[in-house]
Amino acid sequence: MTDYNRILVTAALPYANGPVHIGHLAGCYLPADIYCRYQRARKRDVKFIGGSDEHGVPITIRALKEGITPQQVVDKYHGMIKDSMEKMGISFDIYSRTSNKVHHETASAFFRKLYDDGLFEEKETEQFYDEQSNIFLADRYITGTCPICGNPNAYGDQCERCGSSLSPEQLINPRSALSDAVLVKKKTKHWYFPLQNYEPWLTEWILTDHKEWKNNVYGQCKSWLDQGLQSRAMTRDSSWGVKVPLPDAEGKVLYVWFDAPIGYISATKELTENWADYWCKEDTKLVHFIGKDNIVFHCIVFPAMLKAHKGFVLPDNVPANEFLNIEGEKVSTSRNWAVWVHEYLVDFPGQEDVLRYVLCSSAPETKDNDFTWKDFQARNNNELVAIFGNFIN
Repeated sequence: MTDYNRILVTAALPYANGPVHIGHLAGCYLPADIYCRYQRARKRDVKFIGGSDEHGVPITIRALKEGITPQQVVDKYHGMIKDSMEKMGISFDIYSRTSNKVHHETASAFFRKLYDDGLFEEKETEQFYDEQSNIFLADRYITGTCPICGNPNAYGDQCERCGSSLSPEQLINPRSALSDAVLVKKKTKHWYFPLQNYEPWLTEWILTDHKEWKNNVYGQCKSWLDQGLQSRAMTRDSSWGVKVPLPDAEGKVLYVWFDAPIGYISATKELTENWADYWCKEDTKLVHFIGKDNIVFHCIVFPAMLKAHKGFVLPDNVPANEFLNIEGEKVSTSRNWAVWVHEYLVDFPGQEDVLRYVLCSSAPETKDNDFTWKDFQARNNNELVAIFGNFIN
């Protein structure tokens, strides 16, 4: 739709269990910021929404490891991330957080509406449980031997050696990444969202109506749809998160990928009392800026949720960038292989625009790209100081 009166731009909510690195900036925050600055220059009505994603298992696990509360974890990293974004000139109209009261209320009401409309499937399943830590484990916190390549340290969702997508059931000798304990299976009840019911609509909406989407986005969506969609659990066993608003749901919270995108809505509510103009009027253009690892959630899961709820606009475009590697290697937060934004700001005071320029020049728009300090130095000296400097003179 090209005939729109307002633009709503979201940038993926960074996870508040660690600081942001330059891959995050290059992937979605700088592109979104440039787009919003351009729209403002054209005097368009644009709102730029951001915030910290503060729920989910990684935060409870970091809290357990550090001996602090989940709230202390997110308070620390939310502050750090917000400060980094501000200093790098990312011009959010609001930078909110999903631990806010308005978000809990908005996400609860969203879930309750789908529940009251009879759209969830209630299922009891057996899931892996760490008896030593007294916690149900998400796929990423289960390790074991990969059945494809024999890697002894594969995760329950993926083997990083061979790249295979896995489920915990496929792992040989699964154990807890938290305590190294052998896992047991325990029965638990959850509410599932039947994505397969929205498959015909999604297929037409994406593959027919949005052929203009970037190749990586369109291709990944097509791959998911070709494989066939399945029901996904929208609740988890945990004490940290948005509590499931049902009487028989003690100790259960909303799945982080159910509540996180609703954070865009709750942040807009915080920003303006006219929030519904940006979310519910058809002459709004909604654009999600993300990294490629978030494509399925923003293009399939969240649109299906919005469609099921009714009354919300759907994304007009979802530009997703590829990854930025560092000196030829993939960013690895566990190995501390990253250029952390808060550290760059200390080491290179006043050089925020230099980093913005370099990251824009080598943005991973169509393929994974590489950041090197040699290239950073060359672009600064040859392009900014020499060419641009001489032009100004």
